[in-house]
Amino acid sequence: MPEQRIYNPEYLYLTTTGWKSGSPHEIEIWYVPHGSCYYLVSGGGDKAHWVRNISHNPRIAFRVLGQRYEGSARVVDRQTEPALAEAVAGLMQAKYNWSDGWIVELCAT
Repeated sequence: MPEQRIYNPEYLYLTTTGWKSGSPHEIEIWYVPHGSCYYLVSGGGDKAHWVRNISHNPRIAFRVLGQRYEGSARVVDRQTEPALAEAVAGLMQAKYNWSDGWIVELCAT
């Protein structure tokens, strides 16, 4: 029988495709919803493997609050999208008391 994994509603479960391996990789990460998308923060910026994976292939899958989605991801440019970046950072700060890093947007298609 396959292992039944219990998911924590505090986290989003993101699956990216490895840019070198081509294999799926899942991470558990803090998130906030905003508008029709979900947002994550990478404390490691572009050094985080999941961010590197997204930069090579923006197609992703994710699970949150018992729902599974497929869609695309992108890094939010704080310089050209300051209002969005400020809103997401504020939500992350309120929820987790942390918002320092690259903001990544996940949108279901």
